[in-house]
Amino acid sequence: MKLAFSTNAFKRYSLEDSIREVGKIGYSGVEILCDMPHAYPPTFDDTQVKSVKETITSCGLQISNLNAFTLYAIGDVYHPSWIEDQEALKEKRIQHTVNCIRLAKKIGAKNVSTEPGGPVPVNANRYELEKTFSDGLARVARIAEEEDVLVLVEPEPDLLIENSHQFKKFMKTLSSNHIRLNFDIGHFFCVNEDPAELVYELSESIGHFHLADIASDRVHNHLIPGRGSIDFCRVFDAMDNIGYDGFVTVELYPYQEDPIQAAKEAYNYLDKIIRLSK
Repeated sequence: MKLAFSTNAFKRYSLEDSIREVGKIGYSGVEILCDMPHAYPPTFDDTQVKSVKETITSCGLQISNLNAFTLYAIGDVYHPSWIEDQEALKEKRIQHTVNCIRLAKKIGAKNVSTEPGGPVPVNANRYELEKTFSDGLARVARIAEEEDVLVLVEPEPDLLIENSHQFKKFMKTLSSNHIRLNFDIGHFFCVNEDPAELVYELSESIGHFHLADIASDRVHNHLIPGRGSIDFCRVFDAMDNIGYDGFVTVELYPYQEDPIQAAKEAYNYLDKIIRLSK
């Protein structure tokens, strides 16, 4: 596996400066935030694409993933979602994902991660919401197939799809092999599942990993690896056993005040585990 770091912790930095800082620490890859203030597609032109590609190359990095989850540019963390009541809002989420797929092709990214539907309204019909989400993904899947870019659904606590059972059930409604899983280790831990066991169970669907630590109370709050309760040794052993050789992206957006220190601490902790396991 290869370690990467997400620029969503570096919102106070330019995208190029974020990439440079990630490269200095020793990471092999960088995940790019497809939202303001970084690579929001409607405001991210070809000149910026060229600049970012040059910066990534000069730093000896690769792009681990394009993070298309949040939409602060026109909404918030979750909205517009895939399951909005208003058709126009759903369309904005669909178009954002299509735009991110197009950007991935331009910038050289293999995958784009997205939210797992969105927050579930009170008294909503889950079947109808899942169908709405599935229909939306089916539309973007056609573009993903044309561009050969994976769209990765990221289960998260309190959203439409939050656990492995729901994810596996939902995937049966889709026929595209370009829709897969962004396996967030912390998110599965939060919903009382064992991430190490799920690596085996979901191995055929995994396109990329997100990583952050979580406290023993399993409250969804991203912590620097080593400050929480997740047994990363077991998770990494499971990844090795299934032959996963892709990226694991550290996602520490709560550490905006000092992302460099957070990224360094995370890298030193995780790199030590990886070295000891070899």
